[in-house]
Amino acid sequence: MAVTGDARPVRTYGNWRKPMSAGLGGLGSLGTAILLVGLVAVVIAIMVAGFAAAMLVALLLAAFLGVLVLRDRHGRSGLQRVAARAGWMRARASGTHLYRSGPLGRVPWGAFQLPGLAAPSRLSEWRDSYGRPFAMLHVPVTRHYTVVFATEPDGASLVDEEQIDMWVAHWGAWLASLGNEPGVEAASVTVETAPDSGTRLRREVEAHSDPDAPDVARAMLRAVVDVYPEGSATVKAWVAVTFSEAARSGGRRRDPQAMGRELASRLPGLTQGLHSTGAGAARPVSAQELCEVIRVAYDPPAARLIDTARATGQVPELTWNDVGPTATQAAWDHYRHDGAWSVSWSMTAAPRGEAFASVLGQLLAPHGDVDRKRVTLLYRPEDAAQAARVVEQDKRNADFRASASNRPTARVLVAQRAAAATAREEARGAGLVNFGAIVTATVSGADRLPDARAAIDNLAATARIQLRPVYGSQDSAFAAGLPLGLVLRRHLKVPTEIRETL
Repeated sequence: MAVTGDARPVRTYGNWRKPMSAGLGGLGSLGTAILLVGLVAVVIAIMVAGFAAAMLVALLLAAFLGVLVLRDRHGRSGLQRVAARAGWMRARASGTHLYRSGPLGRVPWGAFQLPGLAAPSRLSEWRDSYGRPFAMLHVPVTRHYTVVFATEPDGASLVDEEQIDMWVAHWGAWLASLGNEPGVEAASVTVETAPDSGTRLRREVEAHSDPDAPDVARAMLRAVVDVYPEGSATVKAWVAVTFSEAARSGGRRRDPQAMGRELASRLPGLTQGLHSTGAGAARPVSAQELCEVIRVAYDPPAARLIDTARATGQVPELTWNDVGPTATQAAWDHYRHDGAWSVSWSMTAAPRGEAFASVLGQLLAPHGDVDRKRVTLLYRPEDAAQAARVVEQDKRNADFRASASNRPTARVLVAQRAAAATAREEARGAGLVNFGAIVTATVSGADRLPDARAAIDNLAATARIQLRPVYGSQDSAFAAGLPLGLVLRRHLKVPTEIRETL
């Protein structure tokens, strides 16, 4: 039987764009200002101290601007690389790359506190308007509150393209709606793949086995329970939403009690919106569940113990002071925590051109060379007013760069058209979301790190993204890849706004 009619075109996605700063050449607005001030200083040096002094000032200016203009393939300038190396050397000299906890640790209270960025966090549990318990993580340093949702993604296997397109559209609408949520600072999606211990399968089979079943059927089930978990993996996904303690800039700050009561009434709406995005049955994560997730992340062998305890009907009672590692050691290019080694990458470039909805499929799937892999997508939604200002300013900056030269390059012209397209989409009601990604690969031995690095490099190529190891900050990147809702830009000593203008 022949099927007539035009085939439905496959939907593609693209036009991801990072806002540009106005400037001359490869400099931003601040870098251009430094250039102009330096030229004035050269002129003054000629008038006051002579030609030799002016040449010295010019050489220093050229050297400084050179480290700003010369960038690697990840877009990092020489100044950023020098600053990262200097920060790492200072951490090594002060010993902050080492961490010891527990009764024999360095912390005076003898608890297994989380290290690094998550150390000052505080965990409490509340109940939403549906009566569901949810964990609320408070980070006093950045004045943020985070709630985490556990999801059961349906996956795209044997799913029509129309359904996938609908999921993507609803996911984009859900992210855009966060820009209108009062106090929302950021959101993140964490997808973790890990070896399956087989405990859940054994528990499910034993709970539903009929003692009067034929011996052949029971023998077959026993064989499945013994053989199937070998080489299989579990896939878990969490969505974390981070709120500021002030609903708006300059607004009244809310304490944990007020924030807990407010989030209790807002969580049902957020979870209901996730249902139509392909996330499955989304529900808030309780404090006990979040403690188990973080405990297993720092100590992967604990996963089998927790699964065994739950299989016997016992709930491992963990507190927030028990989930941290006993010892960690951050190196330049990897991170050792308890009995595991991890390497973290950050995304430096989104897929160029157009991409399909399944572009991240292989990156999110389990891999045989990586014991435990986490892919965390970081989102920072902008409200409608801020989004309009950002896209219009970006369009003006792109037009300035295109008009600053009589013969602009093809890359500059493409960037100008992309900025104009983004401005048109925002004017039609589309939301603006800044996004990034952190990939963490964990293995059981240091000898397996080269294989894990090669695996992630190959998977990044299939996803058409650029990944760069987070040199000198592996411990911070590891914590940022966990479903904790940490907002990295709030932990930087040099604000992001200044970094982007250099």
